[in-house]
Amino acid sequence: MKSYLCGTMNTSLKNKFDSIIFDLDGTLWDSSANVAVAWQSAKQHVDYIKEDFTPELIHTITGMTYKAIFETLLPYLTEEQREEFKTYASKYELEILCDKGGDLYPGLEDALKYLSSKYKLYIVSNCQSGYIEVFFKISGFEHYFQGHQCYGTKNQPKAENILDVVKDHNLQTPVYIGDTMGDFTAAQKAGVPFIFCDFGFGKVEEGMVATISGLNELKELL
Repeated sequence: MKSYLCGTMNTSLKNKFDSIIFDLDGTLWDSSANVAVAWQSAKQHVDYIKEDFTPELIHTITGMTYKAIFETLLPYLTEEQREEFKTYASKYELEILCDKGGDLYPGLEDALKYLSSKYKLYIVSNCQSGYIEVFFKISGFEHYFQGHQCYGTKNQPKAENILDVVKDHNLQTPVYIGDTMGDFTAAQKAGVPFIFCDFGFGKVEEGMVATISGLNELKELL
């Protein structure tokens, strides 16, 4: 794989990559409203959760691994309590999202249709196992992607999952597209250039090769 150093904004990126790896939450869709519903339902099974889960609270931890999410939101719990609640939360999350889904970002299908005609497309997310499959079911967009990887598969950092996709699919010049500093850091560790989505849940000040304010802009950029 060719190694990149993330630099300043570049508005001429056509024909520079052979593949695109996407983050999911905050990049392709926003499922936070129904995740909040799911975690509120999970909360009814235990008596030790103080917080009410709201979409705004979900936004603050989007992009973290499932383990880090509950360590951040529920630091006062024991490890056993966090694991118990995580089991309920993950179950309700997949069930409710499979029924209600999330909000696909505007221009997503047009962008995927265009990009998949020129690049191999993948998803790497810090989500639990089964979550990307729910996104595919709700959106009907699985046919645009060549593969995917998530934290729930091997419980390893996003940078390692990016590298796994690069290695497994023999990618030579990939680019990663995401919306948080964690996404940027993972891409940087994996030696992959980064495009920042400023409509998502995070902020990246520098180091990206481009910034987009809507998925439709990818058709002009790439």
